[in-house]
Formats: sequence, structure tokens, C-alpha cells
Amino acid sequence: MKIIAIGRNYAEHAKELNNPVPTTPVIFMKPDTALLKDNKPFYHPEFSQDVHHEIELVLKVSKEGKHISEKFAADYFDEIGLGIDFTARDIQSRHKEKGLPWELAKGFDNSAPISNFLPKSQFTDLYDLNLKLDVNGETRQDGNTKDLLFSFEKLIAFVSQYITLKKGDLIFTGTPEGVAAVKPGDRLEGYLQGEKLLDFYVK
Repeated sequence: MKIIAIGRNYAEHAKELNNPVPTTPVIFMKPDTALLKDNKPFYHPEFSQDVHHEIELVLKVSKEGKHISEKFAADYFDEIGLGIDFTARDIQSRHKEKGLPWELAKGFDNSAPISNFLPKSQFTDLYDLNLKLDVNGETRQDGNTKDLLFSFEKLIAFVSQYITLKKGDLIFTGTPEGVAAVKPGDRLEGYLQGEKLLDFYVK
């Protein structure tokens, strides 16, 4: 199982970090040790003073495929959920300045909390889904999949030209604007279409 994540897939998030809006998908990966399941607490790492939350819609790949055409890409996932791409922003900024990879900022242990997954068939329109993150009862991020720069099908087709997708792989599809730092004691609650799927504490 691998975690493939998409950076800057909402224009307003790219702008809030003073990044250019991409013309092709920005791809990075997290190891399976980044997974944090069952709403277990997230322990703030000592190596960063600026860990940011990034709420994302996550696709679960349902069968193996490579060189998938966009018109068939919807057949390669049948469940969706929520995830948080925790990012050590201070480390990421230092690495970006030097043109270095992001893995230390993105792939550290437990940096990818995920919810349970729901059948995509229960949603009328995958491109009108609201995802929201509350921190300590206040809304920090509130986005909608209609604002994605690259569709789910485009992402699957693009990634599969380079990396074979396998059943169980997870694709984090990007975060809307509103990212901010977390601190010990914070409670994070993630909602998809008003249904709470994530609810855990930072320690």
C-alpha cells in the first residue's frame, strides 16, 4: 500500500502559500508508516515548531492499473474518505529554498490520519462535495471539490503513467485554503457533506 498525495490542487491554497498555480499535477508520496487510523491521537513531533493541518478528500484505489486513460479512470476507485496531510511547514520551507525534496516535511510518522471510507455510489455528485475541518470547534478549512484544479480522473490517469496503482493505494487529492498550525490540546474534527468522519486530538 502506498500513499500518493497531490499538492496545490486548489488554487486558493496555492496562493495562500505564495506558490504558483500548477499547470500539471504536483505529486509527492508518504510511506505507509505515515498512516494514522481510528481517530487515534496525533503526537506533535519534536523536530518541527510549525506543523500545519491540510484536510483532503482521499480516494481508495480498487484495482491495479497503469497507463489508465482518463475516460476509464473512474473505474479504479469505489470508495472515498477524509485524510489530513500534516505538514512540517518550517522544514518544507527550508527544503523548498534549497530545491530539496519534501519527504521529511510530509512523510514523517503519523502524518496521514485517515477516516473510514464510504462508497462513492452514495454521493450524487463527486464534484460538489463539501469538506470541512474544525479545530477546537471553529471552522478552519471549508472547501468543495468543485474547485479542484485537476479532477480525480485526471489525477489517476496522470499518476498511472509513471506509477502503477494497486488495490488499496490511497490518493490524497489536495487541500483547500485555510491551512494553519496545530498545537498540543487541539481537537480536530473533519466533515464530508456534513458527516463527521474525523475526530481526534493533538498531543
